[in-house]
Order: sequence, then structure tokens, then C-alpha cells
Amino acid sequence: MIALTSEEGGTAVHLARTALETELSGGTFTLPPLPRIFSEMRGVFVTLTEDGDLRGCIGLPYPVMPLGEGIVHAALSAALEDPRFLPVRAEELSRIRIEVTVLSEPEPLTCPPSERADHVEVGRHGLILSGAGRSGLLLPQVATEYGWDARAFLDHTCTKAGLPPGCWRREDVETFTFEGQIFHEEEA
Repeated sequence: MIALTSEEGGTAVHLARTALETELSGGTFTLPPLPRIFSEMRGVFVTLTEDGDLRGCIGLPYPVMPLGEGIVHAALSAALEDPRFLPVRAEELSRIRIEVTVLSEPEPLTCPPSERADHVEVGRHGLILSGAGRSGLLLPQVATEYGWDARAFLDHTCTKAGLPPGCWRREDVETFTFEGQIFHEEEA
């Protein structure tokens, strides 16, 4: 995966902010001309925080649309469709900070299930776990923020999927890793 430059990362965050401001004020956002990398198919998540607390986080784990479109989709979904929160209101936007995480393509862990924790690098890998018709995803920064080791990270991803902790040790549960390039909105 070709990494975004810090300038392109700033563009990604600005794109998410502009889309939110336009849509929440009643307008219709139109994608502006963007650097070429934004036309590449990429997975992306947008995380919204308000006063340091999570306010919304939704994204596309797989590269199903061009990055620019994915950022706008994820930003609007995080603000308006995250089922854990009421929709963001326009008057909240000045207190909300935006984080954009551009993902590498998820890859399956091909080791025996009992060895999965040995192949997860905290601070580098994000996780997707799926089994029993359920799936859960945690971004790479989550384990670091909570101080989890690889086993705790895997357990929490099981819980996120609605499965019991430790299920990552089972043959019928798939575990994928991915990496994320994280861009934070600067404090005003």
C-alpha cells in the first residue's frame, strides 16, 4: 500500500470536515478535485470525538470505493448512522475532532489459531474477527489507547463481534489483520 503524505492526510481530514459541515447545514456535498491517491480503492474509517469521548466511528474495512468517496461516506455515516449515538447536530461540530484512518487490505492470519496472539503486533495491526455469522473490527490505535496486549486485543475483538472472549482460538473463527495510517484533526 502506498502511504499518504502528511499533506494528503490533512486533505483527508479536511475532506471529512467539509462534508460534515455541508451536509449538517442542509447543503449537498460535492466531491472536489483531489490528488490522485484519493481515486485509489482503499478501506477507511472516520472517528469522531467530542471533548475526548467517542461520538461516532464507522468505516469501510475493505477497498470497495475510491478513497475520497469512502472518506465522505464514512464521515457522514459516523455522524449520522452510528447506532451507539444520536445523530450529530450542526451546533456540535465546533466541539468535534475528526480522525481518518486509511487501511491496508485485511489479510488472514494463516497460523494455527492457538498461535494468533503471537502474530498480532499491537500498535501496528488492526483486527477483524468473524465467525458464527458475526464479525467485529477494532482499529490499530484501540489496543494502544487501552494498553492491551495481543491476547486482550483479540479478546476485545471477539466481544466487538458479539462472540465470547477467547473465541479467536477456534478453527471456525477467522482472524484478519490490517494496518492503518492515522490522521488527526489539529486542535483549533
